[in-house]
This record gives sequence, C-alpha cells and structure tokens, in this order.
Amino acid sequence: MTLLALRSTARGLVATGKGILAADESTATITKRFEAVGVESTAQSRREWRELLVTAAGVRESISGVILYDETIRQCTGDGASFAEALERQGIKTGIKVDTGAHALAGCPGEKVTEGLDGLRDRLQAYHAFGARFAKWRAVIVVDEVRPTGTCLQANAHALARYAALCQEAGLVPIVEPEVLMDGGHTIERCAAVTEATLGHVFEQLRAQRVDLEATLLKANMVLAGTEASHQPSVAAVAQATLRTLRDVVPPAVPGIVFLSGGQDPETATAHLHAINLRGGQPWELNFSFGRALQAPALERWRGREANFEAAQTAFLDRARANAAARSDAHSEIAA
Repeated sequence: MTLLALRSTARGLVATGKGILAADESTATITKRFEAVGVESTAQSRREWRELLVTAAGVRESISGVILYDETIRQCTGDGASFAEALERQGIKTGIKVDTGAHALAGCPGEKVTEGLDGLRDRLQAYHAFGARFAKWRAVIVVDEVRPTGTCLQANAHALARYAALCQEAGLVPIVEPEVLMDGGHTIERCAAVTEATLGHVFEQLRAQRVDLEATLLKANMVLAGTEASHQPSVAAVAQATLRTLRDVVPPAVPGIVFLSGGQDPETATAHLHAINLRGGQPWELNFSFGRALQAPALERWRGREANFEAAQTAFLDRARANAAARSDAHSEIAA
C-alpha cells in the first residue's frame, strides 16, 4: 500500500460520525468478562460474540473500523466468510492487535513495557494477507507520586515507534496507544502532566523512527482524576484538561485522535467525548475507539443465549450511535 493510500485509510477511520470498535480483548480478558455474565469462554462462544457485534444491521453507519484479536481474524462468521470479509462487505476496515502484552520492566519496580517486536514484520505481513488494514499496539503507564519513570516512558515510546514504522512498511495504518491508567488516587492535574510527558516521548520517537504522522492515529486516554481520587472533576473540566494537554504536544499532522474509554462507564465516556468535541477548532478529528464502553450493555443483554442475540445487537448499536452522535450537537443523551 502506498503512503497516499495509508493516509487515506487513516483519514477514513476518523470520518465524521463514525468511530472504531475495539474488539481485541485477549482470551484471558474476554474470559473474565464472560464469567461476569455467566458465559463459558470457548473459541465458539468468543466467535459468536464477535460475530454478534460485526454483523449488527446498520453497524456501518457508526463504525469505521473494528480491531480484532489474533484468534478472531482467523475465524469465520456463520455464513463462512472471514471476519475481514464480513467487515469489508460493509465498508468497515479490519484492524488487528499486534502487541503481546505488557510485562514487568526490568529495573523499574511496578512498571511495565509492552512486548511483541520479535517477529513482528512477518506477523504484520500475515495479518495484511488476512485482510487487516490497520493495527494497534498498547502501552500502559502507571501513575503515582513517583511513577512513571523516564526509563518507562522511553522504553514504551521506543517500542511504539518501532511497531509503527514496521506497520507502515507492511501497508498497515498504526494506531499508537500509550494509555495513562485511571487506577489510583492521582489528581487530574497529575494525569495531565503524565499524559503530556508520555506523548512527548512518543512523538519524539515516532519522528526518530521516520514514521509518517499523516498515516498514523493516536489512541489517547482522556485526562481524568484517578478512580480513587477524593475529587472527581466535572465533565467540562475533563474536556478542558484533555484538549489543553493534547494541544501542547500532539502535532497537527496527525489526522485523528481516537479516545479510549479506559474503564469509564459507557454513559460517562460518551458524555466526555461529547464535551471534548463541543469545544471544536482542533487540528485533528476527535473520535472514539471504545471497547467495554461499546460492548458492556450488549454483553449484559446477550449472556450467551441465542434468544437474546437481536436484543444484544440493538444494545450495541445504541451505544455506537450515541458515541457517533457525541461528535456533534446531535448528542443529547447526556448533557455535558
């Protein structure tokens, strides 16, 4: 894929009125979510769940891309089409999670570095052959009084940049996701400072690795107080802090920022997304790439029962449409 084609794909993924569904949970993660609603996690049940999401009638109206897991991109829907083929028929791009998870960072107690660079070039070529046109790599950044260390930020930024360069070489748009975690009692001001430092390292490394920013998307956390913080800021304060932080560090060449929900409940994530978009005038498209915030209500409806299939699809589509509408004044579900 040419650089111009990569840039076009990146812009298409952040098209107005659409967002990205993150359905790339590892087997361990989705097993925990299934267990919470009484569903046994098997290859078949995981396939059925993801088919429920990607085949919902009208999903193309709100979803531009779906990030899959390695297991899923190799599976087929009930009619025998691969998941990538099923998505392509609806004009939706297939994405793939390519990191192999966050592991303890040597010399930095309590911090992690995401691994998966070994053999990545060959895996990316295989995923492209399966139909993937974009990819995702997630780094996790812990926040407290002394963390993150510069060592942690540098190690994760370097890995993200190497991944992004390899993606573009393979004809895939990279989504870089350095997530500053919500866990802890830190203030919104601390989150803003850590997010700015994290992104500063990431973009320094992206430039150093000669990654084309116009063919790259940023998956960013919103700037929030920690879940255990005594004071939780208003929706408007979150929007203001998030945009101020991003303006200070994200180059305008990046076509779009897709926010992660990061453990927020579905309605709050949507309210924050709407408030961020209401401020307008930003150089990038401001979009969503939600996992739990799109899936949780549908999973609660489904509970592994065939009789609940359509009701679960309706619940999923409701969340997708609410978040798509949150990019404009059409959103009225929650006042910002």
